[in-house]
Amino acid sequence: MRTHLLVLAAALAAAAPLHAQTDSAEAAGPIQDNSFLVEEAYNQERGVVQHISNFVRDRGGAWMYTFTQEWPLGGIRHQLSYTLPLAHTPGETGIGDIAVNYRYQLVGDGDAALAISPRLTAILPTGDADRGFGSGGAGIQGAVPLSWVVVKDRLVAHSNAGVTWTPRARDAAGNRAATTSVSLAQSAVWLVRPMFNLFVEGVWTRDESVAGPGSTDSGNSATISPGVRFGWNLPHGLQVVPGVAVPIGIGPSAGERSLFLYLSFEHPFTNRR
Repeated sequence: MRTHLLVLAAALAAAAPLHAQTDSAEAAGPIQDNSFLVEEAYNQERGVVQHISNFVRDRGGAWMYTFTQEWPLGGIRHQLSYTLPLAHTPGETGIGDIAVNYRYQLVGDGDAALAISPRLTAILPTGDADRGFGSGGAGIQGAVPLSWVVVKDRLVAHSNAGVTWTPRARDAAGNRAATTSVSLAQSAVWLVRPMFNLFVEGVWTRDESVAGPGSTDSGNSATISPGVRFGWNLPHGLQVVPGVAVPIGIGPSAGERSLFLYLSFEHPFTNRR
């Protein structure tokens, strides 16, 4: 795809699991883990499913839409999710690489001052690499998100470190090579109100791409993204959280601008008692 940001959105905002608050018609706690580019370290609670839509569009007209669905495995300790991407460049639209995620709640939960949830993702080569919609080979991604409360009921911070390895990536010419990409991310969320938050996210990546048979090129990219999210707690445990952000390229990505839209629906699917 033409811009770094669309790849970044797919890898960090979609493939990365994004959990929200409980079925909050019962509990009017703050919005939790509805970030956009930075993963927050809170797994889904027992009996609660979340449906997440992300849409990012750059100034050149390229866009990507992703749909993610998250399911707890019995309780908060284990979580499975999948991400389905649809991408567009001027003149072409296609499916990207599908991600299947497993995440383990190693430390804490949504009520803890510190939470850590390592994630392992299988990336399936469902996208068309010839048109720039996929890597051309299966890959694996590992990430460690960490969340901590800086000031209770006022300020929360989230940190990410991740690596993606694709042993047989392919370019449009059919060349194959092993590629490795790494990423670091940081965010700060200001709880203006429990259901109204302002935040800023920053992401740095170093990506490799196939340059020829057995050879790769690499490049850095950096993005800072101010955003806002708000939510409603509706009857029957339904929580709706929309949001918007403006990712801005800095440093090696200077000059890039995008619009990021977010929408989450979360509700119980079983009686959790």
